[in-house]
Amino acid sequence: MTTSRRIAVLPSAVADQIAAGEVVERPASVVKELVENALDAGATTVDVAVAEGGRAVIRVSDDGSGMSRDDAAISVERHATSKIRSASDLVGVASFGFRGEALPAIGSVSRLEIETALDDGAGTRVRVAGGALLDVGDVARRRGTTVTVEALFYNTPARQKFLRGARSEWRAVSDVLTTMALVRRDVRFTLQHDGREALALPAAAALRDRVAALWGAPLAESLVAVDDVSGPIRVSGLVERPADVGTASRRVFVTVNGRAVRDTGIVRAAEAAYRSTITAGLRPTVLLEVELPAGDVDVNVHPAKAEVRFRDRWGTERAVERAVRRALGTEESAAAFGGFVRMGAGLATPLAGRELDVASLRADATTAESPLFDAARVESLSAAASAAGLDQGAPAAADVEPVVVPPLVQLRRTWLMFEREDGVVLIDQHSAQERVLYEKFMGTLERGEAASQQLLFPMTLHLAPAEAEAFESNRDLLARLGFEVEGFGGHTLAVHAVPMPHPRFDAERCLRDTLASLAGDRLGSGLARHERLAATVACKAAVKAGDPLAPAEMRALFIALAGTTLPAHDVHGRSTIVFLGWDEIERRFGRR
Repeated sequence: MTTSRRIAVLPSAVADQIAAGEVVERPASVVKELVENALDAGATTVDVAVAEGGRAVIRVSDDGSGMSRDDAAISVERHATSKIRSASDLVGVASFGFRGEALPAIGSVSRLEIETALDDGAGTRVRVAGGALLDVGDVARRRGTTVTVEALFYNTPARQKFLRGARSEWRAVSDVLTTMALVRRDVRFTLQHDGREALALPAAAALRDRVAALWGAPLAESLVAVDDVSGPIRVSGLVERPADVGTASRRVFVTVNGRAVRDTGIVRAAEAAYRSTITAGLRPTVLLEVELPAGDVDVNVHPAKAEVRFRDRWGTERAVERAVRRALGTEESAAAFGGFVRMGAGLATPLAGRELDVASLRADATTAESPLFDAARVESLSAAASAAGLDQGAPAAADVEPVVVPPLVQLRRTWLMFEREDGVVLIDQHSAQERVLYEKFMGTLERGEAASQQLLFPMTLHLAPAEAEAFESNRDLLARLGFEVEGFGGHTLAVHAVPMPHPRFDAERCLRDTLASLAGDRLGSGLARHERLAATVACKAAVKAGDPLAPAEMRALFIALAGTTLPAHDVHGRSTIVFLGWDEIERRFGRR
C-alpha cells in the first residue's frame, strides 16, 4: 500500500519569499528595515530617496561602519546577522533589528544592489535579483553603505497588485522616516521623492527641536513638556495643551526604551490624564518616551517589533498617566496670548498633584519658583476665605500654610488680573471656580457626603419627563453632594436642603440646569458618571462672568485655584489662566 506525501520541504526561493512576506509588506517597510540597519551601523547621516512612492526605486545611503567584502556577500544570505550569537541575546535586545531576514527577504522580491566600504576608497558592490546572487565586485565609494531596491515585487505579481497608488505609498514612507527621525534625533536625515527634497532634518538636541523641524516652530512651542519618574520608570516627551486639542491634526508617537511602538494602552493612559480638561471625544497629540529596565519589557512579540509586552503593564500605564497629569498641572499648559512664551526651568514647577499632600502643596506654593506665586504680599487662606465665604472650595485652613497672593484686579467683572516680573496673568473667574468646585465635588462623590443647608421652606421644581428621569438616575449622587430632595407627585420635586459651595450659589438654578444638561445621558455607573455629574454641577454652581467680586473673594478664589491639580484648565477644556508676556505687549505697541 502506498501513500502520497502531503508535506514537503519548500525550495529556498519559496521560503525566502514567504520570509519576505513577514518583513516586506510595502515600500515603507523596506525603508524602515534599511534605515534601521543604517542606524545600527552607527550612521550619523541617513539619506533616503524614493521614486513613485518607492514602487520603482528605494535608495538608502549612510555614513555608518560599512561592510567588508565577505560580510557584504554573506549579508544577503538567510539568517545572516551581526547582532545575535545565541538565544540569550534575544533578551533585552537594544538594536533595531536582528533577524538577518531583511536583506535576503528584500532581495528575493526585487532587484537589490549594495555598495559598501569600511573606509574611503575601495569598496564592494553586491547585486541580487529575485533572490539570486548575480555578482560581487569592486566599487569606489566613501565609508558607509548604500542599498538600492528597484522594481519591488516584480517577480511576485500577486503581491505587486496589492500595492497602493504612488501617493499613498509615499505617505507611508514619509511617516516611517518621520518616526525614525523622532526616535534618533542625533542623526541627520534627508528624504527625496521623485527627485524633490521633502525633508531635510539636521541633528537635533531635543525632541522639541525635532518637532519644530518637522511640523513648525509654532506647534513645537505650544506643546507641554513631560518629564516624570515613577520608581524605575521614566516618562518624558511633549503633549498638547488642553485648550489646543481638536484645533489641528492629532499626532501620536510612543517609544519604549528608544524603540518606536504602537501601544494603545500607553496612548489611552496618556489620554486619561486629560480627564476633566477636554470635551469627551477629543483626542490630544502625545509624543512620549518611556524608559524602564530592559528586563521589564519584551520587544520580541511582534514580527516588526512594533508592539511590546510589559512585565507590569498596569504600573507602566499608571506612570504614564501620572506623568502627563503632572505636566498638565504646570503653568506651561496654560494658554498664552500671541503664542506661547517659554518661562524657563524655574517656572515650570507643577502647581499641584494628587500625589502631594495638602501641606507639601502649600509649602511649595510659598517658594519663589512656584509658577503663580511670585508677588510680595502674603495672606493666610483662613483670613481670605472666611472674609469671602469662598472657603468651601479650598482645603481646610488648619491644613494650609500661608501663601503668596499678588494684588488682584477684576476686569469687566469677569477676569482677575495680576502683574508679575515677566508679564501679566489673567484668570477667568468662572472657569477658575468651576475647576475648584469640580475637584471638591469629585472628592465628595468618591469619599463621602457634603454638608447641606436646610431650607426654611421647601423649594418646588416642576420637571420635564427627561429631566425627571435624569434626577432618578442621579438621585444618590445628588444627595451625596448635599441636595436633599424627594418626589412630590408626578414630575415634581420638593427640595428640602441644598449645598452651599459659596454665598452666591443659586441652588434652584443650579439644580434645574444640571438636570436639563443630564437629560438623555446614558453613562451608567462608575467614574465617568461621577465626573459628568461633578463637572455639570460645578459649571452651574460657579460664579458667573459679570459677577462682581470683593478683594477678599478674589484672594480666596486665587488660593483655592492654586490647590487644585489642574489649575490651568476648566472642565470643558477651556483655559482658566492666560499669560501675556511683556515681550508680546511691547511688540504690539511697536517697542520691539
